[in-house]
Amino acid sequence: MMDDLGDDSFDDVLAAMDMPTAPKQSKVEAATKSAETGTKIGASVSSTGGAAKPPPSNPHSIWVHTKQRGNPILKSILNVPLEFRDDIVADYVVGRTSCILYLSLKYHNLNPDYICQRLKTLGKLYELRVLLVQVDTPEPNNALKSLTRISLLADLTMMLAWNAEEAGKIIETYKQFEKRPPDLIMERVESNPHQKLVAALTNIKPVNKTDAVTLLQIFGNLENIANASEERLSQVMGLGPRKAKKLFKTLHEPFLSK
Repeated sequence: MMDDLGDDSFDDVLAAMDMPTAPKQSKVEAATKSAETGTKIGASVSSTGGAAKPPPSNPHSIWVHTKQRGNPILKSILNVPLEFRDDIVADYVVGRTSCILYLSLKYHNLNPDYICQRLKTLGKLYELRVLLVQVDTPEPNNALKSLTRISLLADLTMMLAWNAEEAGKIIETYKQFEKRPPDLIMERVESNPHQKLVAALTNIKPVNKTDAVTLLQIFGNLENIANASEERLSQVMGLGPRKAKKLFKTLHEPFLSK
């Protein structure tokens, strides 16, 4: 199906979409029934711009749209409670300003305009907008190329899952990391000088961590390693001629290109 879909059709649909210009806080419209009068009170955004207060809920739960009930990916969400709601626009709400739209690649091939219509409905809600794509087709390249283009235009973060279990775990992880500091997933910078040297040496492929530790144990410091001959380096246990040649060449390359 994707082979029959030209770029122009996507351009036409995307041109009519309301693309986000600035992050907005999510707004939820809630409808509650009065037990005494039986009348329905529509809770909506007021003319002053204030968002309606949603019904009481568990702040630690993932909000799941009722249309997602029965989706196999829910079986993999074991560590976070689920709360089914029909007053949310996204498929999953994993934070006050974070949502997830789920899309099966097989379904996308059959209904290529579906995701664009969903994005129009979503509008400018939420700061973090994740498009979770389950890759369930043998030839996903063309479809993923189109979805990547849509994600860039619509300010989406596209995540790929290769099976239902992986998709569920991605949703669960987004909720679990909702209030975690960003440095929790950032690369750790070694402060120990020895570990810094080990890390520097392992950047020279194919030298591994064991090789780096052995070199420092034998030569003591980086200067002695750099001054060692290629033949001497090849005699280090576990290094061998191939690694020694690469290490020697790298350490003796000029820092500035001519």
